[in-house]
Amino acid sequence: MRVIITGGTGLIGRRLTAQLLADNHEVIVLTRNPEKSENLPSGAHAHKWDAQTAEGWGQLVNGDTAIVNLAGRSIMNIPFTESHKQRVLESRLAAGRAVKMAVEQAAEKPRVIIQSGAIGYYGNRGDDVMTEESAPADDWFGGVCKAWEDAVDGAQARIVKMRTGFVIDTAGGGLKPFLLAGRFFGGWLGNGQQWMSWIHLDDECRAIRFLIDHEDASGPFNLVAPNPVRNKEFVKTIAKVMGTAALVPAPEFALRLALDGAASLVLDSQRVSAQKLLDLGFEFKFSTLEPAMRDLLKK
Repeated sequence: MRVIITGGTGLIGRRLTAQLLADNHEVIVLTRNPEKSENLPSGAHAHKWDAQTAEGWGQLVNGDTAIVNLAGRSIMNIPFTESHKQRVLESRLAAGRAVKMAVEQAAEKPRVIIQSGAIGYYGNRGDDVMTEESAPADDWFGGVCKAWEDAVDGAQARIVKMRTGFVIDTAGGGLKPFLLAGRFFGGWLGNGQQWMSWIHLDDECRAIRFLIDHEDASGPFNLVAPNPVRNKEFVKTIAKVMGTAALVPAPEFALRLALDGAASLVLDSQRVSAQKLLDLGFEFKFSTLEPAMRDLLKK
């Protein structure tokens, strides 16, 4: 199978590319700078695109193609300005429109479009358990996530919409600040009671491959491990695995001062269910946090 990945030079894209190549798939990574794609796994093909249209790559789509759309500007930014928020939204809408345009132009329609999204769709929901049927949050990030995943609606292909949780890996992403804090006895964020729906990077990429292969998979899927934890437990588990201790919490007011409007990204509580993915037959390698952290830290 040919797999075309937008945003394939990021954390998820690189690991997904390596897994697909190991299974003897052809992988084409769309990037604005193919000459700077030396970090891609050997065997991947970098192809130039403008992150806006299907120009120059739409002809790559055939009947045995999967398109995985991971493209989009990073959400975390300080200061968290209105102009940054607009660029975040537009980058995701533009990538979705480009994918839809490529499918419209293709002589043979692809097998599937895997459209990225995030559990920020649900917003701050306390202890409530969120399923794929839950409504989107009535806030900025909820609106972005809904528009983001809906950008490919109407494309002539099976569409799967990923709602990805907090991806953990030592190579990048949101785990690194927690690991750094762990070395200096850093503690939980705010009151530590907010739920964190996490997923090991390997399981994230395995789930994407699973959804590509399963013809009966369509619509939204939460990509989270089956056992979310509260932030306090998350931090204490990291400390336990590292052999340190979580002693110095970061109060909410300090986080809001330091992170500006982005503080909600670490303070919101999101307890998200993976049941739909489990019901389809997916098996997690890492369903609980401590074994996942021990794997990542090799301890």
